[in-house]
Amino acid sequence: MRRVALAGAGGAAAAVLAALVPSLGLPQYYVSLLTQTWIFGIAAMGLDLLVGFTGLVSFTQAAFFGTGAYLIAILQTQYRLVAFWPALGVAVAGTVALAAVFGLLALRGEGVSFIIITLALNEIVWGLAYQWVSMSGGDNGITGFVRPAVAGVDLSGTAAFYRFCLAILLACLALLMAIVRSPFGLVLQGIRERPRRMEALGYSVRSFRYAAFVIAAGFAGVAGVLFAYYNQFVGPVNLSLDTTVQILIMVILGGVGTLLGPLAGAAVVVFVSNALSNLTQRWELILGAIYIAILLYAQDGLVGIGRRFGRAVCGTPGARGAAGGPAMSPPPPGERDGQA
Repeated sequence: MRRVALAGAGGAAAAVLAALVPSLGLPQYYVSLLTQTWIFGIAAMGLDLLVGFTGLVSFTQAAFFGTGAYLIAILQTQYRLVAFWPALGVAVAGTVALAAVFGLLALRGEGVSFIIITLALNEIVWGLAYQWVSMSGGDNGITGFVRPAVAGVDLSGTAAFYRFCLAILLACLALLMAIVRSPFGLVLQGIRERPRRMEALGYSVRSFRYAAFVIAAGFAGVAGVLFAYYNQFVGPVNLSLDTTVQILIMVILGGVGTLLGPLAGAAVVVFVSNALSNLTQRWELILGAIYIAILLYAQDGLVGIGRRFGRAVCGTPGARGAAGGPAMSPPPPGERDGQA
């Protein structure tokens, strides 16, 4: 209980400090980078529900991220739906509907087959946005929409939009934590570790995976809406394979199955990529080397590094896995599915 209380107090303090960032006199450039971190953090945490807690590596997160962005832009520019909450509801509902269809197709495969199907589905959506010029604007994208006021608060300013994105991030984090700690989330983790055993216990593995797939898409849709308002531009790049790989890297870099890890991964990717791109044209090569080093020497990501550092400082023996639960390691030979 004491650890939970300390963690809650630390989280509250971190949230208050983050909310005060625009008032600390930082240049707007860094406030904008933090805004991007909160937005991509939502998409990465949603994907972590699928990758870290369900055991499915999906390459469709950019398709849902971009769908949310495109829908919000189309609703405002072509249908004059400016009010934020109704537009957000329609955009997320459209994204979830797309995920409901894609999930039926993707979950017909497992392992590598699932990855290839999700990759192909993402490319279909990207190609549709690129070719459907009358609706999506093609390569030129969609502009001409603005950030609406929410509850009387004007979000056109950098600081106001930063705090709004932070509030949405905290709400999404709280919802995801409730999901993974619920009986539903525990079943997902059981499916991740022993899918055939969970099936034998009477759980519909495919149904739970399908639900996780759709939920992850919903969070990507929310992030896409915020990113569209952040840039006030939407283009095919938001649906590209580069974007989906970037979000997946955030999850792996921060720590799979931790929720907070993907947020840390998002911060590293956003800040380091922007810093390196200002220093050299070879910034992608350096960034790739950083990714490889972390994956080789810290396979549990940045969260794992932090935990080991904390144990070294405090002298606490032992280790726990992601999200305070069992480590995500392969089951021993005698416990593998099909041999139990």
